[in-house]
Amino acid sequence: MKAIVCTRYGPPEVLKLRDVEKPTPKANEVLIKVHAATVTKGDCELRSLNLPLLWKFVLRVGFGIRAPRKKILGQELAGEIESVGNAVTMFEEGDQIFASTGLHLGAYAEYDCLPEKGLIATKPANMTYEEAAAVPVGGLHALQYLRKANIQGGQNVLINGAGGSIGTVAVQLANYYGAEVTGVDGAAKLEMLRSIGADHAIDYTREDFTKNGEKYDVIFDTVGKSSYSPSLRSLKETGFYLLGNPGLSQMIRAPWTSRRGSKRVIGRMDPYRVEDLIFLKELIEDGRMRSVIDRRYPLEQTAEAHRYVDTGQKAGNVVIAIGT
Repeated sequence: MKAIVCTRYGPPEVLKLRDVEKPTPKANEVLIKVHAATVTKGDCELRSLNLPLLWKFVLRVGFGIRAPRKKILGQELAGEIESVGNAVTMFEEGDQIFASTGLHLGAYAEYDCLPEKGLIATKPANMTYEEAAAVPVGGLHALQYLRKANIQGGQNVLINGAGGSIGTVAVQLANYYGAEVTGVDGAAKLEMLRSIGADHAIDYTREDFTKNGEKYDVIFDTVGKSSYSPSLRSLKETGFYLLGNPGLSQMIRAPWTSRRGSKRVIGRMDPYRVEDLIFLKELIEDGRMRSVIDRRYPLEQTAEAHRYVDTGQKAGNVVIAIGT
């Protein structure tokens, strides 16, 4: 089968199209014919190790010193189940699914095997494979954090980095919960943010939301670029500051801040749950959420897709079309 192999850590050019052995499902696994995958910021960071020194060290220890041990990257996919292991009971041949591959990775290939009890669910009936592939990672991340804030109708919620894969889901979820939503991102993305439910859209290059005098019930920083203390001052007294991509200093300060006052800072992730993926599917089928896709690339142009995501300009998601 065709797959994109990460030959070493480095620029997009380290990603090479190769012929590799087609996987065979274990007893508890399903074999998926992959139709679409995505390129996330996380994929690019794992490929390049363009990270602070501590995180770079942690990733080298966990994923490989000179190159990733798992050569085929990609954290989310959508496709069709081609065959199942002899112990599988939840899926059958022909099922259309979408999934988060987790630390297994492996989405940049024509086929992938995943455990049936992994983060796999039946694809939303009203989505294409490309649209469905863009849901799991950003969707599960946004849903988990916003649930921790227990958003109520009428509250003011600000999403920083609202135009990315996590942010576009967060805007729609906050809107679903009945909040008044402010999205913060670059000027080119503001109209898109309004189209998916943002009540207000701020161009971060022209306005600092921490200096506009507004107070928010929830500030969700999806990109790790908000200023810690000014953001806290922009919260209401019982507000939540959600750190979707926390730096080391933020992770250290968060517990202390939460203990010494009424404002809560949350930067801890829990394991994703398949029940939440099913919940997102139901929202999509009810017309409450949709995918935002910026660009589409064929499998052989995955390096070019990574190059574009590296620019930081993508709006929503970048999709890889595979085997369609």
